[in-house]
Amino acid sequence: MKKIMTLGLFVFALFLGTSSVMAQSNTIEVNNIASEKTKALQQYIKFDQNQSHQVYEAIKEYTQATLDLQKAKVVKEGAEEKIKTLLNTKMREILTDEQFERYRSFSLEQQ
Repeated sequence: MKKIMTLGLFVFALFLGTSSVMAQSNTIEVNNIASEKTKALQQYIKFDQNQSHQVYEAIKEYTQATLDLQKAKVVKEGAEEKIKTLLNTKMREILTDEQFERYRSFSLEQQ
């Protein structure tokens, strides 16, 4: 009986560990994508270090939301458009008008 309980606890611990590793790899993937996009935008738009950090955070949030949306079983209509609108709103707040126009042209080129 003790062996069965020990085995059950061991399997449960493995299950928790696997979930944790999957979550960590997802976070690493999101951070890598956000970093790459921020660097590409930095070269194209030429924003300062403070803006760079804010752009990174906005893109990271957008990327995480997009990945979560892809994994969701049920998606509300217009959810993807709301996520894009939120990103554009944040970028408009972070960047100057000239930089935002360059961002928009960069975004259109990437699509």
